[in-house]
Amino acid sequence: MRKLTQSTGITRFDTADAAAGGSKRPFAKAVRAGDFVFVSGQVPAVDGEIISGGIVAQTEQTISNIVDVLALADCTLADVVKVGIWLDDARDFSSFNAVFEKHFIDAPPARSTVQSSLMVDAKIEMDVVAYKPV
Repeated sequence: MRKLTQSTGITRFDTADAAAGGSKRPFAKAVRAGDFVFVSGQVPAVDGEIISGGIVAQTEQTISNIVDVLALADCTLADVVKVGIWLDDARDFSSFNAVFEKHFIDAPPARSTVQSSLMVDAKIEMDVVAYKPV
């Protein structure tokens, strides 16, 4: 775990991974403010590149990325209380939902899902808010 800064109850964890081509991104992967952890939007990327594949593969990768970021703040999916989801194509909703349900069946969070144009080749983006008292 790499903490960037800590001040008055706020801890920032790691800067976002470099984009394809190595360009630096100006935000933290996660920020803990008191008992809440806010995870920046995650896309289905590995080493700065969007993975190929349909919505199922991309959802699995996105959730895997979220799990990795939550771990920086000593949290798991069970600590997630709110999820925001952006789908590039509303027709992917059922397939996305089947993957989502598999990961959140025991502790379903509040959730919002919208359709929105996304980065090139990304079919999904997710951000989460977790609650875990320190």
